[in-house]
Amino acid sequence: MIKVSTTMKIKIPSKVLKRDSYVSRIIPFMRKPIIKVLTGQRRVGKSYLLFQLIEQILKEEPQANVIYINKEDLEFDFIQDAKGLNDYVVSKFKSEGMNYIFIDEIQDITDFEKALRSLLLNERNDIYITGSNARMLSGELATSLTGRYIEFSIYSLSYPEFLRFHNLNDSDSSLSLFSRFGGFPYLINLPLEEEIVSEYLKNIYSTILFRDIVSRYNLRNTNILEKLVQFLADNTGSIFSAKSISDFLKSQNTNISSNQIQTYVGYLTNAFLIHKVERYDMVGKRIFTIGEKYYFENLGLRNIIVGYKPQDAGKILENLVYNHLLFMGFKIKIGALGANEIDFICEKRAEKIYIQVALQLTEETTIQREFGNLLKIPDNYPKMVITNDRFTGNSFEGIKHLYIGDFLLLEDF
Repeated sequence: MIKVSTTMKIKIPSKVLKRDSYVSRIIPFMRKPIIKVLTGQRRVGKSYLLFQLIEQILKEEPQANVIYINKEDLEFDFIQDAKGLNDYVVSKFKSEGMNYIFIDEIQDITDFEKALRSLLLNERNDIYITGSNARMLSGELATSLTGRYIEFSIYSLSYPEFLRFHNLNDSDSSLSLFSRFGGFPYLINLPLEEEIVSEYLKNIYSTILFRDIVSRYNLRNTNILEKLVQFLADNTGSIFSAKSISDFLKSQNTNISSNQIQTYVGYLTNAFLIHKVERYDMVGKRIFTIGEKYYFENLGLRNIIVGYKPQDAGKILENLVYNHLLFMGFKIKIGALGANEIDFICEKRAEKIYIQVALQLTEETTIQREFGNLLKIPDNYPKMVITNDRFTGNSFEGIKHLYIGDFLLLEDF
């Protein structure tokens, strides 16, 4: 426990493992009149990032006035609405210096944005918040605080972070553990064994499903929701429309309309359980209104829903690539080039990279398809094929081939 002011104490774990790639993005906005919003799925480490930021502040200002609220702690259960939040924070102000305000899981406070708007009027307030519901945070903040907040998406551990957290070397066995169990930071406290990790993952999945979705949106038929999640997990990386999902579920004696599918998928993406990726017409320069892909934020959760099966290796590989691209900060779309598909169009800092993903390049038809599709793109941005093959050799007509393990170790392109 670290004492941070004359009025309160914060329970900071004795060992906070660093995630410097995130902290380095946040530090330039520290002590600025702009709210720092950390969003992401439950248990991806948002609270620990707050602790890391608090430690950074205390390192620079040992007597800093840090005000910390954790809505998952019963100690703060009395803070239910905007007025309660504002009154509590104001009661902890000091007459001089900055007030560093940290609020964890703020979406559990009714009308929280009203309190933030009021607190932001005081230039001595430096505000940091976390949340596990994308729509609630982006909607309320965009409406009330346009231009006065900046959002940082927090994800499960990347492969390099996973290796560092678990004190592992890069190897086939390490990559297999990462692919199987995912990158929840808390796994460092558990032996990486199937039975033990599965129990932990099942608990997280249940919390997300029932607390963040069923309870929040007042859903009555949880069976339909669970079957939808199972379908998305079983078809990771496949192109589907709401209608095609509805038709399939009806064939399995589960009646759910296309509109309801869209609503439920929205709930799942709001809770960061899945990511929806739109398809982009590279000829017509437009987003398709139907047909998209879905990937899981955490592969460990995906695998406990439908199992970790050899026949799913290609789906898992594609999800691994997608998640690492997110971690590196890319905005991602699926590309449609006539009848051909480009797995990922990745954009960042006004630059692009095109990526194809294939399990192996042992067949000539696969080689021609994966490299051939990229060769048809009429621009000079970098192009890459990522596979589970260790052999790299020379490029194929200028297109690089990269082994998945090497790709996951990249910090950026």
